[in-house]
Amino acid sequence: NVIGNSGNWIKFESVTGVSVIGGTLDAQEANLWACKSSGKSCPTGATTLAFYNSNNIIMNGLSSINSQKFNILVDGCHNAKLVRIKVSAPGNSPNNDGIHVEESTGVTIMNSRIGTGDDCVFIGPGTSNLWIETIACGPGHGISIGSLGCDLQEPGVQNVTVKSATFTGTQNGVRVKTWARPSNGFVKNILFQHLVMVNVQNPIIIDQNYCPDDHNCPNQVSGVKISDVTYQDIHGSSATETAVKFDCSKGNPCSDITLEDVKLTYKNEPAHSPCINAIGKSSGSVEPNSCLSL
Repeated sequence: NVIGNSGNWIKFESVTGVSVIGGTLDAQEANLWACKSSGKSCPTGATTLAFYNSNNIIMNGLSSINSQKFNILVDGCHNAKLVRIKVSAPGNSPNNDGIHVEESTGVTIMNSRIGTGDDCVFIGPGTSNLWIETIACGPGHGISIGSLGCDLQEPGVQNVTVKSATFTGTQNGVRVKTWARPSNGFVKNILFQHLVMVNVQNPIIIDQNYCPDDHNCPNQVSGVKISDVTYQDIHGSSATETAVKFDCSKGNPCSDITLEDVKLTYKNEPAHSPCINAIGKSSGSVEPNSCLSL
C-alpha cells in the first residue's frame, strides 16, 4: 500500500549521467489486481522506475516485471538511451505502459521486448526526436502517440521514427490518438517503417474522436493537427476486417498522410480501410486500397 500510493517505486529527479545496467525489478502487481478486483479501496499503483527532468540517461539490459502502473517513465528528459529492455506483464494488466515517454527530446529505444496490458511504448505531449527501432510488442496496445489534446494548451509531438518492429496479437499496431476537444497540440513528421503485424486488431489507426465515457468532449472536435505521417513497408495480418483506419478531426483534417508498400490482410482476404477527413497519397503496392483523399 505504501508503494502503491507513492506514485513511483524508484525515482530519479534532476540527475545527469546515470546508467542502469542489467537487473530485474519485480513490482509484484498481482497483489494490487487482487485488491482492485475485490472491490475494496486500493492504491492507484506506482510507476516502477521513473526519470524526471534528467539528462544523458542510459538503461541497458533492464527487466521490469509486473509493474503496478507504468514500467519505465521518461518525463522531461534529454538524451536518454534505452537498450535491451524487457517488460513482462499479463495482457489484462491495467494502465501498465511498458515505456512511457513525454516532454522529452533525444530519446532512443532499441532492441527491446515488451509485453504488457497497455501501450508497449506511449509517446506523450512534448516528445520530439524520438527513435524506436527493433521492438517486439505483444501483448499490449501497440506503440501509441497519445492520447493528446487532453488540455487546450499542450506541446506537440514531432520527429518520431518507429522502424523494424513486430506486433503480435496486440490491440493496435501503430496508433495516433487524440481527445475530441479543443487543443493547440499537433503531431508532425512521423515515420512508421518496416513493420510486421501478426493478428493485430488495429494495425494502422488514427483516432481523433477519443472520448471515454463521453467525459467533457461530446459533440466537440479535436483541435490537434496531424500532418506529415508516413507508413512505409508495413505487412502482415489484421485480426479484424478493418486493417487501416483514419478517423480524423472534421475541424482539423489529417494532411500529408502517405501509404507506401503496405499489405495487410484479414483471414488471407483483402481488408477494409475507412477514411474520414484524411488527406494524403499512396505509392507502390497498397492493400487494402488507399482511402486517402487528395
